[in-house]
Amino acid sequence: MPTASHMYAPRGVWLDDEHLVVCDTGNHRILIWNDPENLSSHGDADVVLGQPDFTTEGAQAGGRGPDGGLRLPTGVLVHDGRLVVADAWNHRILIWNDVPTSSDRAPDVVLGQSDSTSVDENRGGGCDTRSFYWPFGIAMVGGRFHVADTGNRRVLVWNGLPEPDDEPSVVLGQPTGAVRDENRGELGPDSFRWPHGIAGTDSLVVVADAGNHRVLGWQPVPTADGPADFVLGQTDFVTGSEFPYIPQTPMSMRFPYAVDIDDDTMVVADTANNRILVWDTVPTQSTTPAHRVLGQPDFASNGENRWDAVAADTFCWPYGLALHRGRLAVTDSGNNRVTVWDLVP
Repeated sequence: MPTASHMYAPRGVWLDDEHLVVCDTGNHRILIWNDPENLSSHGDADVVLGQPDFTTEGAQAGGRGPDGGLRLPTGVLVHDGRLVVADAWNHRILIWNDVPTSSDRAPDVVLGQSDSTSVDENRGGGCDTRSFYWPFGIAMVGGRFHVADTGNRRVLVWNGLPEPDDEPSVVLGQPTGAVRDENRGELGPDSFRWPHGIAGTDSLVVVADAGNHRVLGWQPVPTADGPADFVLGQTDFVTGSEFPYIPQTPMSMRFPYAVDIDDDTMVVADTANNRILVWDTVPTQSTTPAHRVLGQPDFASNGENRWDAVAADTFCWPYGLALHRGRLAVTDSGNNRVTVWDLVP
């Protein structure tokens, strides 16, 4: 049974001065802590969304329905006081007009579906510019709202948080809004297999293309579909290799699901290598190696929990990241927890 302090396979996370928000994905709920500066280990969350209380579990609020519940929420952010959640397996984005201070509150806005009870991928029809298929990742970058529409193998971009009928200003990864081909038919600098995490600055956008084991970067930020300017995790734009059984390096990745940037630091959740890669200067050139690694003793190691017991500084499939003013929150999904690090330069 869930509690106010236990999690099951958490994925998305948000950290700022006022809130720690966690997608407790396996329990189909959102947990909110209201005082992130004074977090204590194993402390209870203050608010739960997607379930009627802290002990109920199951998709759609234990069967109550999608208008009051969630199904595998994966992405989360807070922007201008509004809470935004990627309700991935309901194929929609939910917006609360403030960060709820009481539990079990319904969202104010639903994007990607015609109403609050519909949950079909691509609204039950073909792909279009206002539909989603597994929207796993969301981000605000330079005031623009980005959605990693993973099942449609694309990234959608709006100039601010959209209303339900707003068209995106940019579609990355596909030639039109009606196409959803894997790698748009051929792996290259303008394609995705499983786009997931998104981050950036006013002048740069990076996307964790997990299925191709790479991170793509655009500089300046793209205003239309087009090729990335640099790639990390692969030697070139046309390679998507996975190397699970050989030593890893500061430049290799295996299913990187998350990326975040704060000031001049960039972090990548190199999920299947059970580590976090850290760049102390945001890279802008292809194959730039990471400066540091968290969760492993060196860049060549990649074992779950270092092939040992769970410890405070180990990971088992780290899935989500939130970097804020030198603090890093990590959803350590395989260990069913969130860890918060002081990321000293």
